[in-house]
Order: sequence, then C-alpha cells, then structure tokens
Amino acid sequence: MNLSEKTVTFLATGGYAGLIPVAPGTFGSAVGLLVAWALSPLGLIASLPVVACLILCSIWIAGRAEKIMGKKDPGCIVIDEIAGIAVTFAGLPFTWMSGVAGFLIFRCLDIAKPFPIRYVEKKLSGGSGVVMDDVVAGLMSNFILRVVLWVLIRTGKGESLF
Repeated sequence: MNLSEKTVTFLATGGYAGLIPVAPGTFGSAVGLLVAWALSPLGLIASLPVVACLILCSIWIAGRAEKIMGKKDPGCIVIDEIAGIAVTFAGLPFTWMSGVAGFLIFRCLDIAKPFPIRYVEKKLSGGSGVVMDDVVAGLMSNFILRVVLWVLIRTGKGESLF
C-alpha cells in the first residue's frame, strides 16, 4: 500500500477507529463528536461551507477507500459517520448534554435507517452511497435536536445547555 492509499485508509477509518472490531460506526461517530465540537464556535452560517466541504471530501475518500479495500461500503469506513455527526451539530450549541443527545439521536437514526435514510442508501453507490445516508441521518438528527433544545429552553430546563 502506497502513502496515498495509507492516507485515504487512515482518513476513511477515522484515524483507525473504524478498525475497532465491535461497533465501528459508534466509534466513528465518537470521532465525529470531536469534529462537531471544533466546528461549534463557528455558528450556522460559517459552519455550512465547512460541513459541505467535509461532506464532499468524505464522498471522495469513501469512494477511494472502497476501491482500495475491494469491498462495497465496508464497516470500517467511518468517515460517513464523522460527516453525519458534523451535520447533526451544524449551527447548534455543543455542550456535554447536547453532545450526548445528538450522538444518541444520530446513532439511533443511522442504525434504524427510517425513510428516507434507507432509500438514499439504496439509490446511491460509491462514495455517495456510503456518505449520503449518514448526511440525511445527520439532517434529521439536527432537526430533532433543535426541537428538543427548543422545548427544553421554552420549559426553562435548557439554561444549562448554553
């Protein structure tokens, strides 16, 4: 394996977190929390182009990793979870409470794959097929987390979230 392939593998597996034999997607999502935390000070408008760039790079990396590994959407590729978690937290405050809530919401949606997540997964192939279902799960998670935070703030139970 040459340096380019090693770099793609390192990025696709979330710094090798995807090589953990049990629940690689969960460990990849945990790596994604670090990315989301780093992006949180940007706010929604500034974070959107960064997250869009992350998604595009993730599609390219995932597609290239599939070819290197010779498998369609292998479980060790977790850059899709990293992108999905980044979408989950785009424009939202990142605290330990919102982090746990967003992580759990995203993982539930990513595992259960309700419509339209599974539909997107089946319709797309290559890097897009690997990443875009997680992006849709991230969009849905972002919406749900926004509603949860709004309800908590409206009921006076969300002051400690900020």
